[in-house]
Amino acid sequence: MDLFELKTRAAAAIAGTALAFATSAWANPYEKYAGTTVVISWPALAHFNAAEGLLEEFTEETGIEVEVDALQYLRLRDRQLLEMSKEEGDYDIASWVVMWKGEYVSKGLLTPLSQFFTNGSLVDPQFDIDDVADAYLQNGGVVGGKKGYMPGKSGALYGLPFGAETSILAYRKDILEEQGLEVPTTYDELREVMTKLHEAGIPAMTSRGQTGHQVTAGWLLHLAPMGGKIFDDEWNPVINSPEAVKAAEFMRHIVKTGPKGIETFGFGEASAAFLQGDAALYLDTLKIAAMSRNPNLSKVDGKVGFALHPTDVRCGSETGGFAMGIPANSQNKEAAFLLIQYLTSKAGDQRMVELGGDPVRISTLQNNADSFEDYPVVAEQLPCADPDWRPLIPEWNELNIDVLGQALTKVITTDDPIQPIMDEANEKAREIMEREGYYSWAKYRQ
Repeated sequence: MDLFELKTRAAAAIAGTALAFATSAWANPYEKYAGTTVVISWPALAHFNAAEGLLEEFTEETGIEVEVDALQYLRLRDRQLLEMSKEEGDYDIASWVVMWKGEYVSKGLLTPLSQFFTNGSLVDPQFDIDDVADAYLQNGGVVGGKKGYMPGKSGALYGLPFGAETSILAYRKDILEEQGLEVPTTYDELREVMTKLHEAGIPAMTSRGQTGHQVTAGWLLHLAPMGGKIFDDEWNPVINSPEAVKAAEFMRHIVKTGPKGIETFGFGEASAAFLQGDAALYLDTLKIAAMSRNPNLSKVDGKVGFALHPTDVRCGSETGGFAMGIPANSQNKEAAFLLIQYLTSKAGDQRMVELGGDPVRISTLQNNADSFEDYPVVAEQLPCADPDWRPLIPEWNELNIDVLGQALTKVITTDDPIQPIMDEANEKAREIMEREGYYSWAKYRQ
């Protein structure tokens, strides 16, 4: 064997060894992070409780350990703000209610996800982010577009939806059939059905009504299809508009025709009234569907139908729920991204359905349409989900609880004229926006 042949064989052997090493090194994208512990902050709600099973499967498959700090969701924001404001925080993943996203980004507390989506060793080529429902993705994860929280060219991705939702109508099929009533498709029809149920001695529609953000959420469900907004494009509050007053009047009608106690109902009480058979109609989050199938929560399984959120001057359903991302002070950002990707992948989304959670992908809704009566309804509803259903700005918490939450309580607990109540709330909202500098540019241009 001459020297040239020896060199050729040696080079081939080295190349083969290098290729084998490279193949081995990248055969398992999780191997580098095995033994790492990722800590998640998320709410103690049904969807996330169901996800615990998927976390166990993730650890078994990848070797990456997961710890969960699950809190009642009204306590979640304060805890997350505390941890994410530290130089080094305890959380690697945080799950937020959609209205917190702007505050978290404005305070520099979240890591943009773009840096991970540019890393070929982290991103699964089959992840297919375009399959994630756009309404969920924009509402929960994108910050910086139109008005700072809506879709737009200036927006950036900070989170992926997980536990996201829109609104649909759930109804008792047996009750409507017994009363000879059609499923309402418009608000005029819905009002007529509610009135007829009430006249028949049947509590019509349940709703959130508790003072603060709960009663505001109830009102917002009707504001969108009635064509109302909280602000115009110049940040002028319009919560005393004819559309806003009409939505408030509808809230008053709900209380008068629905189950007793709506004025004290939060989400749990409102949904329980339907699930326990104390109301014939439910117009709120799609999560009612999975809850109605849960024998631990529901007495009405098999009696519930699902329909689109009724329309008024337009279609306009809720955008809400949760998204999750990576705190800026996380110590395990890449492992955290791998877990988020795993949970929201096509396989992960399908597994969440099997565990009793709610999907965020269009393909999952379509692939399971024959198994779940609500899935085709949700898929059809999502194009109508309103990205401006509520203003996802840092001031929303104050407006939501201290302004609207007080005014709407007065609407549903008194017979006082509604227009003056909403006029007063509108002035308080303007004062808050003035205080926070939203009109500085308008004054500058004068």
